[in-house]
Amino acid sequence: MARVRVAPSPVGLIRGLFLDLLLLAISWAYVVLAPYSKVEESFNLHATHDVLMYGVGSDSLSKYDHRTFPGAVPRTFIGAILLGWLTRPVASLGTSLGLVTSKMDLQITLRLVLATLNSFGLILIRHAVSRRFGRPTSWLFSLLTISQFHFLFWMSRTLPNMFALIPVNLAYFTLYNRAPQSIHPSRASVDIAIGLLVFTAVVFRSELALLLAPLSLQFLIQGHTTFARLIKVGLSTAVAAIALTVTVDSYFWDRWPLWPELYGFYFNVYLGKSAEWGTSAPHSYFSVHLPKLLLGALPLAVLGSVLDRRIRSLLLAPFLFVLGLSALKHKEWRFVVYVIPLVNIAAARGARWLVSHKKGFVFRYMAFLSVSCLLSLNFIMTVFFARASIVNYPGGVALATFNKRYAGEENVHVHISNLAAQTGASLFLHEHAPPYILTGFGPAAAHGWIYNKTEDLTPSMLTSSNFTHLISEYPGIGDNEWSVVAQISSFRKWRLN
Repeated sequence: MARVRVAPSPVGLIRGLFLDLLLLAISWAYVVLAPYSKVEESFNLHATHDVLMYGVGSDSLSKYDHRTFPGAVPRTFIGAILLGWLTRPVASLGTSLGLVTSKMDLQITLRLVLATLNSFGLILIRHAVSRRFGRPTSWLFSLLTISQFHFLFWMSRTLPNMFALIPVNLAYFTLYNRAPQSIHPSRASVDIAIGLLVFTAVVFRSELALLLAPLSLQFLIQGHTTFARLIKVGLSTAVAAIALTVTVDSYFWDRWPLWPELYGFYFNVYLGKSAEWGTSAPHSYFSVHLPKLLLGALPLAVLGSVLDRRIRSLLLAPFLFVLGLSALKHKEWRFVVYVIPLVNIAAARGARWLVSHKKGFVFRYMAFLSVSCLLSLNFIMTVFFARASIVNYPGGVALATFNKRYAGEENVHVHISNLAAQTGASLFLHEHAPPYILTGFGPAAAHGWIYNKTEDLTPSMLTSSNFTHLISEYPGIGDNEWSVVAQISSFRKWRLN
């Protein structure tokens, strides 16, 4: 029997476009509402700052922040270089429009660029869901994603995981952008997905090898590819990626040869040094981190996996990935952030079944009400999370306030405490010290301040130094040698008033 493809309705297209734009707008709103950064973001944030302000010439590398503050392990510069290059034309346009006039505006701009890239990946996944599971399921996927706080709040932040998320989401899109009845993805789609995941594991986040391994095995068992083809694609991509990261990062770190992710794996996993940053129970990803990330999507995802074998196939590799990471003692939610889009697909499938169920008025009403309540609870929790997070960057607020308060003064030498540096006092807030905003970005400043981040200075050392001002978490430091001129509050805990 001949089948005629039904053209998409204009209303459906408009609804999907609205949800895509809403997702992008919310990710941008988080950047504007919480423009400062935390210590986890500092390497890539400062590397991007240095790429933008100094360029990548060999004569500029001595000025880079990582030469003074290298961190526990070296990280790749590839993400920061690409982000810097993408940010430059956007910042130039913003300058011509009067929107970028300071270094802090540059920080906001680069985060908007990163948010846009990750939003584009999620939008592509929504379109793949629309094709494979139906347009209503794709709308529910967007609503679930938008209603989860941590994912959209953090995907504009310069964590290595958020750079890795871009190619990972592209890999998901290539695999699942196919017809509902399709049993196999195309060989080309599998090759692209494997290549993207190999590249990402080699360059950005080595833990993705634990996602790549079960996914590759699944492809082989289900006949999506052959062993020879898998080896060919994986090995050729790995060699190219290793050559790229070793060449680029050896140059920037002035260490040859240097493969940052291999060094990080050796340091954190083989030597077990990551445990020094805290350990968690083996079940923590399943009992703490994923419930916090997914909120009400978790029970819907379980329902979706029960209902649809396509969902069970889709979730198998992510489940084994999280299970593998659970064997490591040090656990953080960002290590499993890559599974969130796939779990949201499963949740959207479960939600779609509930809201479209036709039998029984009472069941239909209760099913619709349950989905509405879960989404509403997600949004309510997101409001609370957002409110707490927005006021949780006291270092950034303190330095921005300091810059504004003493903007007319010369020869200021301010010491920035470790806590302030960890909670938002980034290089982009060194407004009145070199490197100044250059031609093409905006007007130059001329103050000659010194921003000092030297660690482990005692109160007596601070008092005997030539500092003119301190940004410190200790208001009584130095007894009567210093006077408090301003105090910055941050989030401590919720309480009923």
